[in-house]
Amino acid sequence: MSNTEQRRSFLKVGSIAAAFALATERLHNHAHAQTPSASGDAASAADSTPDADYDGFSRFKPSRGNDPDSDYYLGKLVPGFRKPAEGPAPFEAPDVPKLPYKMDNGVKIFELVPMAVQQEFHPGVKMNVYGFNESMPGPTIEVTQGDRVRIVVTNELPEDTFVHWHGFELPVQYDGAATLTQNPIKPGQTMVFEFDIHEEGTFFYHSHVAMQEAFGQVGWFIVQPKKIFDPPVDRDFGLIFQNFHIPPTHTVSDSWAMDWNWHTINGKSGPYTTPLVCKHGERVRVRLLNFSPMQHHPIHLHGHTFWVTGHEGARIPKTAWVPRNNELVGVAQSSSFEFIANNPGDWIFHCHMIHHMMNHMVRQVGPRIRDDASVDQYLTNLRSRPPVDASHQESFATPGYPQKMQGMEMSEDFMQAIWNRKEVRGMRANYAMAVKGLMTVVRVLPEDLYDLVMHSDQQVEKGAVFAEIVRRFGDPGAYQAAPKMKM
Repeated sequence: MSNTEQRRSFLKVGSIAAAFALATERLHNHAHAQTPSASGDAASAADSTPDADYDGFSRFKPSRGNDPDSDYYLGKLVPGFRKPAEGPAPFEAPDVPKLPYKMDNGVKIFELVPMAVQQEFHPGVKMNVYGFNESMPGPTIEVTQGDRVRIVVTNELPEDTFVHWHGFELPVQYDGAATLTQNPIKPGQTMVFEFDIHEEGTFFYHSHVAMQEAFGQVGWFIVQPKKIFDPPVDRDFGLIFQNFHIPPTHTVSDSWAMDWNWHTINGKSGPYTTPLVCKHGERVRVRLLNFSPMQHHPIHLHGHTFWVTGHEGARIPKTAWVPRNNELVGVAQSSSFEFIANNPGDWIFHCHMIHHMMNHMVRQVGPRIRDDASVDQYLTNLRSRPPVDASHQESFATPGYPQKMQGMEMSEDFMQAIWNRKEVRGMRANYAMAVKGLMTVVRVLPEDLYDLVMHSDQQVEKGAVFAEIVRRFGDPGAYQAAPKMKM
């Protein structure tokens, strides 16, 4: 049996199990069968795809391979579907725009504006931070190795600033290391940086004023290689992790703080982070930058084993790649994770620091710890606060900080904003309760479900896509659907 036939056989077996849930039945009304047809475009595409199996490692089901010394162990050098001749996969940082450029006599010209911005960490929760071009993180600069760039920086901050091009080996006058190498860019003034880029890989730019860094001023600077990295990937995602300390009722971070209670990925905090959606069998790269003021992040991906293939300095030689389930990323470091998405489902991808797995951790004060006191009652006489009866509150029966964020509110508008994004269509109805702080989700979807989620206009019931994946690849007899939620 050829590899293509093996893939078809595997997909067919997965698609003939009996339907078991109403959500799944409804999904079937508009989901296409996953098995490729025997003729037409689907068959042509299947025939041109790379192999399904490599020395005991399968592109389409969890597996490790026959030999840890094999090039294909844990999918190490298993290619994606994208052909090298197509060039590198487009870099995609969810929720972060790309900075456009114009050409001038062979030079790529970018215009970058440091400025104060208002960033919506959660639906309706807008914080005052620093960014570039009305975005925090700043817009992504993406170029190709060998380019010459001219970056025109116009300071719209109310104070002096400097911009550092992190990791580039450039003429010292353009390094941006505060007054060591240049005079400050005064408010309203412009400075031009122009240099050749001989490097390739993951870089970033940021203010070189410490307190401005703590306010969020950073952005990607991605340099695609002249010679595409081998093996080619189908997806190239970018995530910037940041911490802020913002007390209750405040919108400005305390940049002097030594602890942090708001955590963002690309400017949003879970569950408002946007899932990374890919197709079953694709090779995926995730570049992760830790731009927190002072805390490191042990990053964990569920359901897959990834290879660490690069850091902010350069691509790592293949002989030194390391397979991990958890990778510690230090402050101002980036790591590149690559894996074959061979295990369908919604997999959480998160920092393993427990304080980074929650949102806005604050002291329990005010009406929220007085069961019978309304806010209005509380505010009518602040000199005589209602007493706290901690001994009889079930929500605080468990010692320490109560689990499940007792008192946390998710309004109708909040949940509407969460579910209005195409990337979350068909996830379990209560998924938002599980994704907090520095958490997002990697969604590995069979091709028909990927098209349904990302490209169709059809209504998709909450939980339907997840239930269908359980039906095809899991143990449907043991599965329980999520309880109905308000939204």
